[in-house]
Amino acid sequence: MAASDVLNGFRQRILDREQLIGFWNCLTGSVTMEIAGLAGYDWLLLDSEHSPTSLPLLMAQLQTLNGSTAATVGRPAENNPVMIKQLLDIGFYNLLIPFIESADDARKAVSATRYPPHGIRGVAGAHRSNRYGSIANYNQVINDSICVLLQIESVKGIEAFDDILAVEGVDGIFIGPSDLSAALGHLGNPNHPDVQRVIRDLHDRAQAAGKATGILAPIQADAKRYLEWGFNFVAVGTDLGVFKQAVFGLRDAFR
Repeated sequence: MAASDVLNGFRQRILDREQLIGFWNCLTGSVTMEIAGLAGYDWLLLDSEHSPTSLPLLMAQLQTLNGSTAATVGRPAENNPVMIKQLLDIGFYNLLIPFIESADDARKAVSATRYPPHGIRGVAGAHRSNRYGSIANYNQVINDSICVLLQIESVKGIEAFDDILAVEGVDGIFIGPSDLSAALGHLGNPNHPDVQRVIRDLHDRAQAAGKATGILAPIQADAKRYLEWGFNFVAVGTDLGVFKQAVFGLRDAFR
């Protein structure tokens, strides 16, 4: 198995700051995941922060997506080295790590994704990520194949933003609009002008630092605006939201 077989094409596209359209998955079914995988998105987020998804289920969902062309991005419940290690071992190459508030938080996240001496990731002989030990050079190339995306969603994260951007190994910044709007005193209203100004400012500063920016925008008008601003990886919908909208819309059509 050549090194090129484990290099992460999605990470390179993030580093190149391409515009990539994604879809957010928080339902626990494999069928909905399989359908999302057939839709042709650039990337799919598999969430374990705001969903009841367990580690075995995440692995099963990854297996369901084996035939999909979409890159998979895993979100652990917290910036926890053990959780991050588990997600890496079951086959995630791309991680979106929530609630980063300092450069130390950013360094902790990056370190958890790297084998020593560059980090603290635990070494296992055979797991799904190294195809159960069949990738002979996995240990030598995997550190450069993991994409680290950090989520900014608090006032502390805003205050430490430039320091976070400067941490080596941070590939991109994701802005959490719901938590960010709550932190700024506008719970449930990410489109408030004050919140939008902060989102635009964070995006511009990240771009100036050479970092890709991402956001979740399940309302089409919002997604188009963020793409026009130059955001790089935008999730334009969620499985729960699309299902709810379709079911309620169908009901309303027959009332």
